[in-house]
Amino acid sequence: MSRTIEDRPTVPPAAPSKGGPVAARRRALLAGRQWKGKEREYDLFKELTVGVIVVGVLVVGVAAIAGSPDEPTINLQSWGNASPFDFVATASTELGKTSSTATYGPPYSTTTDATQTLGPIDLQSLSGRRIPIDTAADFVTTPLRKLHSEIPALATWDAADSTQQAKWANSYADAIGKAPQGDPAKVKSGSYGPVPAMTAGLLAEAQRGALDGAIQGEGGIFNTDYTRTILFLGDGSYFPDLATAQHLTGDQWGMMNETGNFPGQSWLWLFSFWYQVPAIGGLANADLVVVGLMGLLTVLLALVPFIPGLRSLPRLIPLHKLIWRDYYRRR
Repeated sequence: MSRTIEDRPTVPPAAPSKGGPVAARRRALLAGRQWKGKEREYDLFKELTVGVIVVGVLVVGVAAIAGSPDEPTINLQSWGNASPFDFVATASTELGKTSSTATYGPPYSTTTDATQTLGPIDLQSLSGRRIPIDTAADFVTTPLRKLHSEIPALATWDAADSTQQAKWANSYADAIGKAPQGDPAKVKSGSYGPVPAMTAGLLAEAQRGALDGAIQGEGGIFNTDYTRTILFLGDGSYFPDLATAQHLTGDQWGMMNETGNFPGQSWLWLFSFWYQVPAIGGLANADLVVVGLMGLLTVLLALVPFIPGLRSLPRLIPLHKLIWRDYYRRR
């Protein structure tokens, strides 16, 4: 059992004196005056117990009604099993180096004219190719070699030059796009080289759960770098379709917190807001413009105490007196 002060002032108001009431209160504090106002009983343990029980009941009740909000993990295995046609079509674009990742530019590739600029500023190029990605090697051929799969097809692929490899892959990707339902089994015959066998082998490894580790393997027991897996997923349509269904795309203002990834994405709403402004969201360099705007706003926020007029708003709009109205009424 303990006692707490009921009223906000820590000392009784001192009589007006030289220096005004603020100076008088300061002197009273320095003099060590004891509080002589009202006191009331306060049972901290009782409040804590009630709080834990009430909150616990609410949490258990809501969990029982709504269930867990966590979505199952999306990986290459779930993609291969849920949408095998899309997986094969995407793998063929990775081999042909026409996917979004292959043509993104820095930090993954050196694709010409792929960067966003703001006047003479080209931050994307200044960052350089920090995470080099060769989509054909990183997403297809190297994992197949690690898993000892489709070796004859890989030998044919390796024996061809880059021009022939791109021709095979792009022809197969186009044929899949024209096939009924995008089914690789219904692709018309053509000159596709080893690409059908390679993509089919890659799909088989993905469906049995071996491809995730082969692509994101870091040479250790545990994998913490999912960059390549996420890029591969993002190049297809399966992953973006899931985002659309969960209302997570940019035009839907959606966000989802990842388990264990504090604080999640709730702070991104302001970034997303600017993309909804047609004059900004429709720009070819919208990403760079939004980052620039957020940087400017951050600087202005930091400079609020030094900007005349703006720094006086709390005094001119005394919301604090509304919040602490009991204290100011007594004062």
